[in-house]
Amino acid sequence: MKNKNSMKYSGIGGQAVLEGVMMKNKDQYAVAVRKPNGEIEVEVEHYVGVIHGSRLLKIPFVRGIFQFADSLILGMRSLNYSASFYEDDGEETAADKAFRKMFKDKADKALSAIAMIVSVALAVGIFMVLPYYITSLLEDYIRSDSFMAIIEGLIRIAIFVLYVLSISLMKDIRRLYRYHGAEHKCINCIERGRPLTVSNVMKSSKQHKRCGTSFLLFVMLVSIVLFFFIRVDNPVYRVLIRIALIPVIAGISYEIIRLAGRSGNLLVRIISAPGLLLQKLTTREPDEDMVEVAIAAVEAVFDWKAYLYEAFGYEVDDSWLED
Repeated sequence: MKNKNSMKYSGIGGQAVLEGVMMKNKDQYAVAVRKPNGEIEVEVEHYVGVIHGSRLLKIPFVRGIFQFADSLILGMRSLNYSASFYEDDGEETAADKAFRKMFKDKADKALSAIAMIVSVALAVGIFMVLPYYITSLLEDYIRSDSFMAIIEGLIRIAIFVLYVLSISLMKDIRRLYRYHGAEHKCINCIERGRPLTVSNVMKSSKQHKRCGTSFLLFVMLVSIVLFFFIRVDNPVYRVLIRIALIPVIAGISYEIIRLAGRSGNLLVRIISAPGLLLQKLTTREPDEDMVEVAIAAVEAVFDWKAYLYEAFGYEVDDSWLED
């Protein structure tokens, strides 16, 4: 039997949604939601990605750009599905009717696309453009371009952390963070070679190196390095180059997070530490009901018993599954 204390990459990942968890394995994903009546609803679908089958997905630093786009699309789709169980049944407004008349049966997809575009635009403005603007106010006092680049990066990280802290004060977000913890605990339980039971999951860590929180922090750190070396004098070009380099930053950050999920060497543990620390803000301890939802999402798309046999060399006795 292989060492069950070591961590083995499973390939599954996911995210928290409204009163539930989405789990993805290869081209299949499942969204499990705790409905208002207490039952768990699970939907399983296929998602092949924006450039499915393309050779670009095998090119390091390029594939991350499309993987990031896929995560945004799939994340929005999963959130919309979970929200459908908790929508207000109030009377449709005139704006809603006009929107549905314009897009007809594609109204929901159009609304999701608009919401995603607006969200991305706001994120770019807040986390890329705003730090540059704040830093530019210091140009009369600081003459070193290198020091300015570092200050801009630190401001970017500070804004990101303040954003995470501020939304964590919202009741709904705190509950979402608990499902986020349940998602991580399930993956950690499996990748540590433990049978996927409620008791085993509850004892697992709520932090994981492949988390989206860690990815976003890597984006902030990588941007500091790139903007330190890539400089232009024109203020307009400075803003444009920050926007233009976002795909490059995402591609580099993806490779770092990908490496972190597959390796446990000292260097990887060091670079993963800040992200794991930040996850203390974006994950909270779930209760057993939340863990049950997360397990349902995993089991809908992933044969964890076969994985444990292949990765850790032992078969799961069904008697072990009694909590």
